[in-house]
Amino acid sequence: MSTEASKTRSGRRHRSASSVVPSKRSVNYHDLRNPFPPMEIFSADQVTAIHETSLRTLEELGMKVLLPEAIELYRKGGARVVDDMVYIGRDMVKAALKTAPKSIQGRAGARAKDLTFELGRMIFQPGAGAPHATDLVRGRRPASAADYIEYTKLNQHFDVLQMLSPSVEPQDVATNVRHYFTTEAQLTLSDKFPFVFSRGTPQVIDCFEMLRDFRGVSDAEFSANPYCYTVINTNSPRTLDIPMAQGLIDFAKQGQMSIITPFTLMGAMAPITVAG
Repeated sequence: MSTEASKTRSGRRHRSASSVVPSKRSVNYHDLRNPFPPMEIFSADQVTAIHETSLRTLEELGMKVLLPEAIELYRKGGARVVDDMVYIGRDMVKAALKTAPKSIQGRAGARAKDLTFELGRMIFQPGAGAPHATDLVRGRRPASAADYIEYTKLNQHFDVLQMLSPSVEPQDVATNVRHYFTTEAQLTLSDKFPFVFSRGTPQVIDCFEMLRDFRGVSDAEFSANPYCYTVINTNSPRTLDIPMAQGLIDFAKQGQMSIITPFTLMGAMAPITVAG
């Protein structure tokens, strides 16, 4: 290639690079909304049938509740109780749904990281609760405190992840003090919306106290808005066990958020369908 040709090509590259117009696109991963309407997988009649069946299940078949305190709360709320079986009438369900807020404001460590939980919002978190950690260098291994810290830092780094999760179980930390470690790591390494395990009232109270002290909020401020969340799993078939029932009560008393999901496996404890 001649020197003249090389200069010409170099000049073209230079002019091409300098003439590129910077993108005006501004990505705000914190405030993501779904622009599409919900997918209508089922017809209106089918949705009504599913809803009616769920109401009949609660009303006629009932749910086994293993915590006496929870059973008593259901009884006071109007449910029919037979031993540890709780039968929840449709009127009770309708009344409860009327009290559900349309929007929940989650308080993070920084106001810019606060989250609004409402229909249409898209909020992401990484996977949660894994007993093992893995990467291309160290391979698969029982999760440790060091792994928990690494994953918390990664969670904090990526803007597209808006809230923290119990990424892995730090198995080298004793279970009676593990909640101290995980809560401290979340509070000191991240300013995003944190997670607290519901593993008994004493541990939950410890974590709430750590949150209040670290955030510098009063008891009234803490109860006014969620400063953390937990995940409650109902078991199959139709069972609310002691730790999960206690977690619901503990978080509700303090005005903190519970995300309730059924612990069912398609094909084992539930049908292999979207509706199931």
